[in-house]
Amino acid sequence: MKVGIFTPYLDILGGGERYILTIASSLSEKGYQVDIFWDDEKIKKDIKERLGLDLGKTKFIEDIFSPSKNLIQKRKITSNYDLFFYISDGSVPFLFGKKNFLCFMAPFTGVNGQSFLNKIKLVRIHRVISISKFTKRFIDKEYGVRSVVVYPPVEVEDFNPGKKENLILSVGRFTQTLHDKKQHILVEVFKQINKEGLKDWRLVLAGGMVDEGKKYVEDLGKLVKGYPIEIKPNINLSELKQYYKKAKIYWHAAGFGENEQEHPEKMEHFGITTVEGMSAGAVPIVINKGGQPEIVKHQTNGFLWETKEELAKYTLRLIAESRSKVKSENLWEKLSKQAIKDSQKFSKKVFCKRIDEIIED
Repeated sequence: MKVGIFTPYLDILGGGERYILTIASSLSEKGYQVDIFWDDEKIKKDIKERLGLDLGKTKFIEDIFSPSKNLIQKRKITSNYDLFFYISDGSVPFLFGKKNFLCFMAPFTGVNGQSFLNKIKLVRIHRVISISKFTKRFIDKEYGVRSVVVYPPVEVEDFNPGKKENLILSVGRFTQTLHDKKQHILVEVFKQINKEGLKDWRLVLAGGMVDEGKKYVEDLGKLVKGYPIEIKPNINLSELKQYYKKAKIYWHAAGFGENEQEHPEKMEHFGITTVEGMSAGAVPIVINKGGQPEIVKHQTNGFLWETKEELAKYTLRLIAESRSKVKSENLWEKLSKQAIKDSQKFSKKVFCKRIDEIIED
């Protein structure tokens, strides 16, 4: 059986690329012939190093979705595939495989999704897939579809608990553009609770950084002077895993101060790093927006907050109520244990099983 794979952002190697390339890897291991439409096969090495995915059994072939290719060429080639998976950039492609799957990583709005041309294209789509219920809500309305939710694969087995320290961790790209993780808000709250007497804890902000994020990191550096706060841009994976092992608490603030209905794209569409933190036993205290409430259940496996005051309150409560030496009475022990258990719902194994079910449907 032949499978075609395409994402317009393959060289970014972000969450969407991990999503669709995990599909490619899984199906190739099952014996499917998997073709990835990308002109530069050298990217295989980067995929292996950065995403840990082995695509040795897949083939990289000419990108037929470039503007230089016409519809007749696309039809001729895609019609040879039994299955075709395509990550949308907000547009709907012409696909002619026997079963075509259109995947949405982001909650696109205002893109004329229900245009006459899109309706024609969607006739050829077997299933529209959304990354979360949050994303589904906007995609279904924008495109007039009924998408199915397939949560992204998280390598939960790679993030195991270690010897815990009084450490709060937050992981996310350093940027103030579309996906602003609001690290400056976390700095502000931590500084406040530090001033109020929380002296034996530290905050670590880790994540990727490109050129446009350098100024933001510089500004954060000025804000954290004199406080037990560390900024770790472009941290390597092995070092990051050590921070996950040590962290008792995981913070996340993407979407703070933004209107979820007017600007859903500014929310966390799912929350992979939250799941990674949970799998390592860090109790999540994350914003009650975007896809985060689908991962964190308030006071069951963590806390959901909406204001800076709530973030501070829940953090201090967790710390204060977690000093009992009796595990059954220790709030952190209770929530950490449940967080580890619940993180398994988003494993790569669960993801691949769900994809198999959709293919067979």
